[in-house]
Amino acid sequence: MSVRRLAPEEVQPKSFAWSKELEAKCAFWLAKYPPERKRSAVIPFLWLAQKQEGWVSQKAIEAIADQLGMPDIRVLEVATFYTMFHLAPVGKVHFQVCGTTPCMLRGSGEIIKICKKRIGEHHHVTKDGKFSWEEMECLGSCANAPVVAIHDYYHEDLDADSFNKIIDDLEAGKEVKPGSAIGRQKSAPEGGPTTLLDPKLYDGSLAKKIKIPNLPEKAK
Repeated sequence: MSVRRLAPEEVQPKSFAWSKELEAKCAFWLAKYPPERKRSAVIPFLWLAQKQEGWVSQKAIEAIADQLGMPDIRVLEVATFYTMFHLAPVGKVHFQVCGTTPCMLRGSGEIIKICKKRIGEHHHVTKDGKFSWEEMECLGSCANAPVVAIHDYYHEDLDADSFNKIIDDLEAGKEVKPGSAIGRQKSAPEGGPTTLLDPKLYDGSLAKKIKIPNLPEKAK
C-alpha cells in the first residue's frame, strides 16, 4: 500500500467544528456503542467529517480524537489506512474511476485518459475548484463496467462519449443522472431481459387459488 500523508500545512484549516445537523448524526452513531466502546465510532465520524468538509483535515482528526477519547495518532492511523478518506482538498465534483481488471477490459483506460486530459493528474484540483479525480480499486459493479463513482453514486456502462458528456453537463451546471449510460436495468443483460418476458409468469396471476386450512372464521 502506498504511503498516505496529510495535506501540507498551508492548506489545513485553522479549526474544525461540527454543523448542527452532523452533531445529531454523531450522537446517533455514539448511541450504537457502549460508552466504554465509543472509539468504535471513529470510521463513521471520519466519514461524516468528510461529508461536511469534502476531505479529512488535521483539525478534524484532532477534534474526533478528543470527542472519542483517543490519541490523535490512532485516528490518523485509521484515516491514512482507508483510501475512502481524502486527506487533501478535492474538487466540488470528485470522480473515482475504477481501474481494476473488469473495468480496464471494458474501457476504463479511455476514461482515465479523459480525466488526465480534461482535469489533470491524480488528485489535481482544477483552478476553478470544480473537478478532481483518482483511480480506485474495485468499486464492486463489475457487471456494469466501466464504472465511475461521483460522490455516493455510480455511473455505469460508460464509454468515452458518455463520460465526456457527464463532464460537459457538470461544467454547464446541469444535473447528471446516476446509473447505466446505456439504459441497462441494474445488472440485467444488455438489451433487456431475454427470459420471463410475460409478467404473468412471475406476478402470481396464474397461481391457483387455494384455501388455507384452519383459518379462523371472519367475525360476523
